[in-house]
Amino acid sequence: MTDTKGTALRVAIAGLGSIGSRLARELDRGIDGMVLAAIAVRDKDKHRAFLESLRVQPLILPIDKLWEAADIVVECAPSQNLRAIVEPVVMHGKTAVVLGAGALLDHDDLFALAKAHGGRILVPTGALIGLDAVNAAACGVIHSVRMVTRKPIDGLKGAPFIVHNNIAIDGLHEPLKLFEGSAREAAKGFPANLNVAVALSLAGIGPDRTTIEIWADPTVTRNTHRIEVDADSARFSMAIENVPSENPRTGVITALSVIALLRKQRAALAVGT
Repeated sequence: MTDTKGTALRVAIAGLGSIGSRLARELDRGIDGMVLAAIAVRDKDKHRAFLESLRVQPLILPIDKLWEAADIVVECAPSQNLRAIVEPVVMHGKTAVVLGAGALLDHDDLFALAKAHGGRILVPTGALIGLDAVNAAACGVIHSVRMVTRKPIDGLKGAPFIVHNNIAIDGLHEPLKLFEGSAREAAKGFPANLNVAVALSLAGIGPDRTTIEIWADPTVTRNTHRIEVDADSARFSMAIENVPSENPRTGVITALSVIALLRKQRAALAVGT
């Protein structure tokens, strides 16, 4: 994947957690027409062994300087860093790939900023399926979108909604419904868990009309999402069970969806809307 001058697209990564490190490894191994140009990490020493294992050493830059070395910047960092990463990227007419879609709702002025400066904000499919179908239905009229999420106990621990409401989830023997409300509310209460809900809402009818249920479920070992959409063009439902990564809040497929998105940017054949 190269630009019109035949040079490889430069990719930078903000954060080397489970997703960022997987993406860095894949870029280092080789994604056609792309190079790993730069990385931002809070603690370089913590990741020294990983960085030294890469075949080509990327630049190590502050998060707000990644745009200087890259054409595409992938945000894999804590949500409080989203603006510092994304704003300079889109202001300089470049592309930001945002995994922390929930934090976008607190910085939705970035959409207008990107448009004004020729930048782009891309939200990967992540841990969901069927966003193409939701996007297509949104070209007509969508009556309702509902998502039911069930997660193992460890994947929900520490969520602000649980902490603030003093909900005990340790030792559960049967599923417990923790939350039902809008995608916007879900993103605030479960910021490390519900980026998928915001991605779904942005693809469809928005964060205030998209309904989310969240269950702590000791009977499941995988993060499970079921989506139901009622539109004038179709009525459909989808379900996915994601294998957790080493971070129980994140599925393995999330990193793979970013890789797929990068490969699709200038592919000769692109499947899906």
